[in-house]
Amino acid sequence: MYDHNRVVISELNRWKREMRMKPSIFNRASKGVQNKFNGILPEKYHDIMTAAIKNMTKGVLLGSEYIAKKPIEGKSLELRDELAKEKINFYKNTAIIEGAGTGAGGFLLGLADFPLLLSIKIKFLYEMAAIYGFDVKDYRERLYILYIFQLAFSSQAKTNEIFEVMDQWEKNVATLPRNINEFDWREFQQEYRDYIDLAKLLQLVPFIGAFVGAYANSKLLDKLGKTAMNAYRMRILEIKKVEY
Repeated sequence: MYDHNRVVISELNRWKREMRMKPSIFNRASKGVQNKFNGILPEKYHDIMTAAIKNMTKGVLLGSEYIAKKPIEGKSLELRDELAKEKINFYKNTAIIEGAGTGAGGFLLGLADFPLLLSIKIKFLYEMAAIYGFDVKDYRERLYILYIFQLAFSSQAKTNEIFEVMDQWEKNVATLPRNINEFDWREFQQEYRDYIDLAKLLQLVPFIGAFVGAYANSKLLDKLGKTAMNAYRMRILEIKKVEY
């Protein structure tokens, strides 16, 4: 007899092992190169990028709060997972269209892809929170969204660090910043940029930009979808005190 919770627990265990995997030699080498490159860039550049992404993300977070859907209550985890998969497919298609359109539009439209895709991702995470029964009007839930975002788009070393906070969220949330301005925005933007830089640079290349934009956005939403599903499953099981 099919037992959805048992399947979820098995998938979660595999996912948790992935989140706890130590960085490979290639991961460490790649991150080292990126860190050296970031070290060459002027401090003013980092300040500008940090402020831009901080304000952009805060704007999307605060704006989405007013159009966010009410949390779904009283539904089984199986039904929530079905709704989540439908939502992943919807936003994945939206991101593909956006990436192809901006990628085909040349350099200037290619640059517009960054804030557009960021908005799609944050709005998607708001909807995922509602599907799994969490209310984003609560500041802590918006903070959790930022952690999901970081978990999906960070180096393996940073993933290890973030996951340990999220693994026991209900215990750790009290120790986290109480003001969104205290969040480590510089690290947030740098990890995100390092993760997507190559794909986004290729998207600006004539003739292949549309294909690269569609493909890259599809993969990025896939990764974010898997991360969000498992992060919220983990929360639900933690709250219910299920051992796994």
